[in-house]
Amino acid sequence: MAKPAWTTADIPSQHGRLAVVTGATSGIGYEAALALAGAGATVVLAARDAHKAERVVAAIRRRHPTAVLEIEPLDTASLPSVRAFADRLHGAGRPIDILLLNAGIAWLPRRHESEDGFELQFATNYLGHFALAGLLMPKMRPGPASRIVPVASIAHQRGSLHFDDLQLHAYDARTAYRQSKLAMLMFGLELDRRLRASGSEIRAVAAHPGITRTAITRFGGVAGPLQRLTGQLVMVLFGQSAVRGALPLLYAATAPEALGGGYYGPNGRGEMRGVPAPSLIAAHARVEADASRLWDVSAELTQVR
Repeated sequence: MAKPAWTTADIPSQHGRLAVVTGATSGIGYEAALALAGAGATVVLAARDAHKAERVVAAIRRRHPTAVLEIEPLDTASLPSVRAFADRLHGAGRPIDILLLNAGIAWLPRRHESEDGFELQFATNYLGHFALAGLLMPKMRPGPASRIVPVASIAHQRGSLHFDDLQLHAYDARTAYRQSKLAMLMFGLELDRRLRASGSEIRAVAAHPGITRTAITRFGGVAGPLQRLTGQLVMVLFGQSAVRGALPLLYAATAPEALGGGYYGPNGRGEMRGVPAPSLIAAHARVEADASRLWDVSAELTQVR
C-alpha cells in the first residue's frame, strides 16, 4: 500500500520547542509559522514590519487561540539588524530547535544595494541568513531533531556563482535571484557537511516551495511586458497555494526521516507543485570546492565565522 502524502497532520508534536521563522509575515513563511504554532511550538516571527507581524499574530491566534508567538524585528538585508536579532535571542537564554531561513525578495528590476553595500537580493536571500545561522549556532539545541532549513529554489538549477563579481555590478534580475538561491542550497549542503565533521547531530536540511503564488515577485519587471505576462501565466497555470508550498519546508524542519544534507520540494512535474519529496540537486550545486569557497567569502563579507 502506498504511503499517504505528507501533510501538516504528520508534524510531530512541537510542544516545548522553539522555532525561529524569517519572513514570517506572508506567503510560505506565514503558513510555516501557522503550522508550527498549531503543533505546539513557540514561534519567533522574525519580521521587518512590526505592524504586519502583529496582524499575523492575530491571524494565527484566530486559528490557534493558545499559540505562543513572539515578534522580533529582523531585516536580513542588514547585518546590524541580524546581529541585534541574534544578541536578543542569546540574551533570552533559550535553546533553538528550528531555524527556518525563509525571508526573500525576487526579480528587482534595477540593481539596489543593502546598507552594507551588497547587491540586495544576494544580501536579503543569502548573506543575512548565512550570518544569522552562524550567530545563532551556539543556541541550537543538540540533537537530530534540531534543524536549520535554508530555503532554496528550483531556480538554482540555472544559477551560477559569479565569484569574480558576487555583487553583480553588471546586473540582471534573474541572474541575481538564481545566484542567491544557488548560494542558499550550497550553504545548506556545506553546513551539514561541517556539522557532521564536527560530530554534531544538528541537521541542515534545505527545501524549496516549487512554484508558489506568493508576494515574493511583487517587484515585477524582470524584462519586457511579454516576459512578465509569461511569468504571470506560469504562476496561474502551474503555481500552488502558499499552504502547499510551505509543506516541503515543514517536512525539512520537523520530519524525523528528513536527512541532514537533504533537499526537499514538491514531487510533481518539474518540482513545480505536489507533496514533499527529495528534490533534484543540480550537479554544479554539489561541487564541494565551490561551496567551501563560497563559505569563506561569506564569512569574510559578513565577519561571521
